[in-house]
Amino acid sequence: MIKRLLIANRGEIAVRIIRSCREMGVETVAVYSEVDRDSLHVRLADRSVCIGPAAPAKSYLVKENLVMAALHTDCGAIHPGVGFLSENPEFARLVRDQGLLFIGPDPEVIELLGDKVRARATAQKYGLPVTPGTGAVNGETIRAAEALGFPVIIKAAAGGGGRGMRIVRKAEDLQDSISIASREAQENFADGTVFIEKYLENPRHVELQIIADGSNTAVLGERDCTVQKNHQKLIEESPSPAVSAGMRRAMTAAAAPLFRELKYRGAGTIEFLVEEGKFYFMEVNARVQVEHPVSEFVSGIDIIRQQILACTEGRLELPGPADTAAGGANFPAEPPLSGWAMECRINALTPGKITRLEVPGGPGVRFDSFLYPGYSVPPHYDSMVAKLIVHGTDRNHALARMDRALRELVIDGIATNKERQRWIINHPVFHYGVFGTSWYENIEKEVKHVQ
Repeated sequence: MIKRLLIANRGEIAVRIIRSCREMGVETVAVYSEVDRDSLHVRLADRSVCIGPAAPAKSYLVKENLVMAALHTDCGAIHPGVGFLSENPEFARLVRDQGLLFIGPDPEVIELLGDKVRARATAQKYGLPVTPGTGAVNGETIRAAEALGFPVIIKAAAGGGGRGMRIVRKAEDLQDSISIASREAQENFADGTVFIEKYLENPRHVELQIIADGSNTAVLGERDCTVQKNHQKLIEESPSPAVSAGMRRAMTAAAAPLFRELKYRGAGTIEFLVEEGKFYFMEVNARVQVEHPVSEFVSGIDIIRQQILACTEGRLELPGPADTAAGGANFPAEPPLSGWAMECRINALTPGKITRLEVPGGPGVRFDSFLYPGYSVPPHYDSMVAKLIVHGTDRNHALARMDRALRELVIDGIATNKERQRWIINHPVFHYGVFGTSWYENIEKEVKHVQ
């Protein structure tokens, strides 16, 4: 086991990694920008290094400074967290070339999966179903897109988060939409490549949580991430109300060969669109996800710990023998899952100083955050400041527990979406569990009146 690890990130994910490392006896080095000097992850880490001014482009995105900080503090590995450089193959390659371990898959795997056009082709190679679509856009594929029938969706080959994405409902809008999406992709990801898929109007968004050590691959069940605003997830739960036991087995069996053949290491997520009893490959996130605590609650497995073990020692700590029916001799039986978990993302609507913080507690409640009374939330980074996660015996129990926890949560000094989240989970349609990705957009006018 390595003795010291640098966390190339900030906020709640940095705090989360520090906690697992401390239990494993691994020292941590936090990096921080000038405005993050008083952040909780800096306080909790064993050591810390300032890496530049507030702007991410001058601090958290400067690969060379991060690697230099790791070398200067005698770290054996770098954990990229989520966002920033977590899926950047050049960063992973630089880490490796400097003799450090990267807590994630090999840079060649990140490169392959990060390009959605190549990832889509790779998924098809291993038999995963995909929605009808095209490769990278050119004159021929524009005509092919018209043959798909409208609506279609234009997507950036690199990046995510809704950037470089356009829904097109009429042929006459296609060329302009391609130009806009390509320009947006170039500005955000330095890659203007876009591709086209048939647009599914109101599917479910379901993902499988993967952990792997290069030889063995395990699936910790699925998560439902259907409630979204502008392609940004708001609420996640596991299991999914839309996935039957048969579909879960089919998804697992379809995903296993892909990760096994790629000799994937660490945590990862394979995402699907689900519609009318069928599932379609969307993408792979070659990193740990923001919503990983949902899977940790139902599986009882520390995903960050497994991620570090897989990438530093080449092993997983998983119960159960190999399940040859699911995906081959190297595919461990899925760990038993229990109950129902749900996560609400708490987003800051304004920056400001935290004047009061009351964290909910009790059975089955978890609060992942970097907030504390007196801390000033800066305006420079992602708006998510906390995750409220609950676990219950079934979905109704989890819903009741989430409502109780949201009522207990008090964050004064900044405006947040806490009450809006409570309004959503108490909506009759959400309780029924029968909705698609367009549902939130349809009710957003109702949600806006909630303070």
